[in-house]
Amino acid sequence: MLLTGAEIVIECLKEQGVDTVFGYPGGTILNVYDALYNHSEIKHILTSHEQGAAHAADGYARSTGRVGVCMATSGPGATNLVTGIATAYMDSVPLVAITANVVLPWLGKDTFQEVDIAGVTMPITKHGYIVKDVKELADTIRKAFFIAKSGRPGPVLVDITKDVTANKCEYTPKKAKGIERINKFTDDDVNKALKLINASKKPFIYLGGGAVLSGASAEVAEFAGLIDAPVCDTLMGKGAFDAYDERYTGMIGMHGTKASNLGVSECDLLIALGARFSDRVVGNVKTFASKAKVIHIDIDAAEIDKNIKTTASLVGDLKDALKKLNSMLSKCDHKEWMDHIKELKAKYPLGYDKSRLTCPFVIEEIDKVTKGNAIITTDVGQHQIWASQFYHYTKPRTFLSSGGLGTMGYGLGACIGAQVGNPGKICINIGGDGCFRMNMNELATASRFDLPIIQVIINNHVLGMVRQWQTLFYEGRYSQTVLNDKVDYCVVAKGLGCDSYRVTKKEEFAPALKEAIKNKRPAVIECVIDEDDKVFPMVPSGKPLSEVFDETDYKDGK
Repeated sequence: MLLTGAEIVIECLKEQGVDTVFGYPGGTILNVYDALYNHSEIKHILTSHEQGAAHAADGYARSTGRVGVCMATSGPGATNLVTGIATAYMDSVPLVAITANVVLPWLGKDTFQEVDIAGVTMPITKHGYIVKDVKELADTIRKAFFIAKSGRPGPVLVDITKDVTANKCEYTPKKAKGIERINKFTDDDVNKALKLINASKKPFIYLGGGAVLSGASAEVAEFAGLIDAPVCDTLMGKGAFDAYDERYTGMIGMHGTKASNLGVSECDLLIALGARFSDRVVGNVKTFASKAKVIHIDIDAAEIDKNIKTTASLVGDLKDALKKLNSMLSKCDHKEWMDHIKELKAKYPLGYDKSRLTCPFVIEEIDKVTKGNAIITTDVGQHQIWASQFYHYTKPRTFLSSGGLGTMGYGLGACIGAQVGNPGKICINIGGDGCFRMNMNELATASRFDLPIIQVIINNHVLGMVRQWQTLFYEGRYSQTVLNDKVDYCVVAKGLGCDSYRVTKKEEFAPALKEAIKNKRPAVIECVIDEDDKVFPMVPSGKPLSEVFDETDYKDGK
């Protein structure tokens, strides 16, 4: 078939099984949008801003396990994708961003809306291409999808000059290349890990995002039962292990539970599954799990010994590695250790003031009303941590949040992407008022496509997490963190075509949520809470996990 470059782009998307693209048109990418006009089999979601398109593609990918796709024009259109691409890169999300640039003869001449977007995004993509010859276009797009979803997933950028989208060449269809899991661990690696496990008296399992990406939930559960160990997770690992399981101790790290942080500080063997030992998890590197030997299983060899030195490691797909270990393990019994962990859980439960409306109460009500079957997205801040603490995640790909980059404004776009990728599923974004301001224009996207997403705004009229740090570490100097102004979010929501509810009392929330779910329309529920509510437990930045303190410690001045 003799096709234009623009038509080849569309045919390649169809080859890869793409059914949805999130984007925003503009001058240099008009040929691609013109080609898309006659292909209703690919749904295009026109967002309000290119950053929203990138976050939506990210949310689509995280919730479905498929590659998310976003498109933008050159210059500011492309640069508006950058934050979303970086967000996907930090959290290993498979995404392909397609941009168009000025015609080849005008490259490098400061042409109108010209930006070297491949150069700009080089540090935040797995790979980047600029296509200058139409004959290379199809294979480049195929490579982009393969790279995005293979190994440790991540975003790939394909920038195409406008003349390439107009030029013609022969196009031969090909089947999408399948992903082969390449495991580099050896029998010696497996045997070394088995020896450490069998010798351990106090093992502890630490789950990261790789446990979700590899689809290893069943293997993780079997592994935990075989070695008789407690399990903690990170923000990215939520849902990989059933939060109702008695072995589950909650999150680890800066806002991890006391049971997780103290347990990891006491264990003699820490087994990290698809995790990268980020600074928010380890606290003080020198004291982290100082009594333990460390086994690290990860698909990315670069993560081994990068932040924490290991005693043994397996480089490869986590699902495959656990299948191998599980097949060779005998049932262990660590009753004394497990009893101790149960005591820690009982002694240091998560809690909050139940006398008034708070974010933890809202999260628990969402959990009850949805029976834990919703997809929860969040922005970044106090509400994000509360959402990780007080909702019970029992399945992978049901908690979507910006972990590595900490992107305020991520959640609403991600919620739109999750809803598009999971029609019929209840999708709820939980965001603070500060985060919501950043991309609240995407409510117009939800109303345009009549997507029944629910935006819960936790409105404390301040930048809550920053204010918490200012209270604890900056002697209450609240520099530029007060948002107590005249913005009426319910009016904004209605103006952008959404239903709206304002909640100021505990008894008002559940009815509002139930009505929003029943109406199956985009809705905003504003929950007004106290400006000084704080997230606990907490470990001060750079301190040992053993110095974790909760609200009782804080009030007692410890």
